[in-house]
Amino acid sequence: MTVETPTDSLLPTRQSLLSRLRDCDDQQGWREFFDTYWRLTYNVARHAGLDDASAQDVVQNTFIYLARRMPKFHYDPSRGSFKSWLRCVTRSRISVYCRRAESKAPPLPELALEDQDASVWESIPDPAQDALDEVWQREWQENLLKAALRRIRPKVSAQQLMIFELATLGEVPLKQVARKLQVSLMQVYLARHRVGKLFKTELQRLRQETE
Repeated sequence: MTVETPTDSLLPTRQSLLSRLRDCDDQQGWREFFDTYWRLTYNVARHAGLDDASAQDVVQNTFIYLARRMPKFHYDPSRGSFKSWLRCVTRSRISVYCRRAESKAPPLPELALEDQDASVWESIPDPAQDALDEVWQREWQENLLKAALRRIRPKVSAQQLMIFELATLGEVPLKQVARKLQVSLMQVYLARHRVGKLFKTELQRLRQETE
């Protein structure tokens, strides 16, 4: 599937999201953020060689770190996008976890976050030939597609969503989709158009929030 890439994100949209996450008491905002991005962190950790339990620990450590960091986070467009910052944070949590595992140190303690805790890792430039960075980029795009699908699911019928997934994401020929689901070709056209419009809007919103 080819997804049209929207124009660059609007700063007000970014600032709105980051302002919401700076409020640690905004449980709904943090739940939405966690539901959207925990799989990304988990999958990148697994690609880094961690097993299931270790990858889940990295997810927990990453979001604990983010929850402590966000109240003092100030968006600086000259230093890159929130997406890039989140990537650096994820990589640093994986690296810290692996170093402690190799040294057989006890689990990461829940210590208070120091003001300079993020400065070292978050300012590291992306290595040109970093395999983990390539994994991040691939997982990031895949995660956005899946997150957009989850968000539009309550707005359409199960049949319409299946039609869209087969015809657009799966690139199955429309006539074959109609035969498989025993619906008319017109129903396939209409479902693909309706769901596709919602999907594109949600995907663009997700990108505007973080890229």
